[in-house]
Amino acid sequence: MLRATKSARSSAPRAWSAAWIGAIMGLLIGLLTSPPPLVAQDTAAGAFARIGADAQGMALGNALGASPEADIAALYNPALAHQASGQYLSLSAALMSFDRELQLAAFNTPLGPTAGISAGVLRAGVSDIDGRDPSGNPTETLSTNEYALFLAFGNQFFDRVAAGATLKFYIADLVDEVSTVQSLGVDLGLTYTPRDGTMLGLTVNDLLAAYEWETGGVGGRSATDAFPVRLRISGSQQLLGGDLMLLAEYEARFSEREQRRRIPRDPPVQPVDQIATSSFRINESLGRVGVRYRLLDVLDVRGGADRLGANGFEGWKPSAGFGLRQSVGTLNLRIDYAAVVEPYVTDLMNVLSIRIYL
Repeated sequence: MLRATKSARSSAPRAWSAAWIGAIMGLLIGLLTSPPPLVAQDTAAGAFARIGADAQGMALGNALGASPEADIAALYNPALAHQASGQYLSLSAALMSFDRELQLAAFNTPLGPTAGISAGVLRAGVSDIDGRDPSGNPTETLSTNEYALFLAFGNQFFDRVAAGATLKFYIADLVDEVSTVQSLGVDLGLTYTPRDGTMLGLTVNDLLAAYEWETGGVGGRSATDAFPVRLRISGSQQLLGGDLMLLAEYEARFSEREQRRRIPRDPPVQPVDQIATSSFRINESLGRVGVRYRLLDVLDVRGGADRLGANGFEGWKPSAGFGLRQSVGTLNLRIDYAAVVEPYVTDLMNVLSIRIYL
């Protein structure tokens, strides 16, 4: 009887491993064989905030909605904010092609034994844009800036269940002739740990977020640009005593768009052209996977893929990177690096993050 009990217990991790491998393979096959979405590139409002948060997340394909090691919990799943083991400051910057910039600064701290907060700012910009007039003559050098300020709170309400919420404040400053726009958005998150080493997550992103544009100064009109609402189902599994971690995530994205159609004038009943506005919805499905292996106590290697299923393999984002823990005197640091292959861009995106424990 004793031998049978040990055998059953030893076979449990193998059964869970096989289940996870099967789930990841099913996700990949389903996404890559499904019809391509209407929009392969992310052109909806707030796209900069969906590129990724830091080097750790991007190296793992941004599949961190149920990761027990996610640094920037507010941008992946606010329910993870309670996992902060201490106070730390995270700084990140990305080297991107076409004069694009992406930076992040965030602070994380526990609040009591079961809660935590994460706060910070994510900035994206494009510089050295060649301005031209309607005749094609050079005018001035332009630039754009977008910001996402965020504050997340997460709490472990039960032994294996945690929940959280993130409040986001978006700012977009594109051209001088158009007023800067702002918007509030809300993320809601939930995690469940059915057993040690396994975590499941559910996240809803960017509820209520929308830009209200007024472009009359440049010959346009008022318009509402709603952020896509994203429903994400995530999972993680630790194996080999925690040295190996597998991550997977499925995202359903719902976008509301406006379509304008010009109705030709019909004198004398209709002396001028009319504009008819209608709305339609775009639904997309994306997948993400990631893997982390701990080579040494101070060194992790990572790999992942984002945007699986976005126009087959044309829109996906493979990535790889590493994390190194190092002490400098009394200062504890972690340095993360990620190399990301962006879709439709030939150059690599290089991301470097530094985490400083306070």
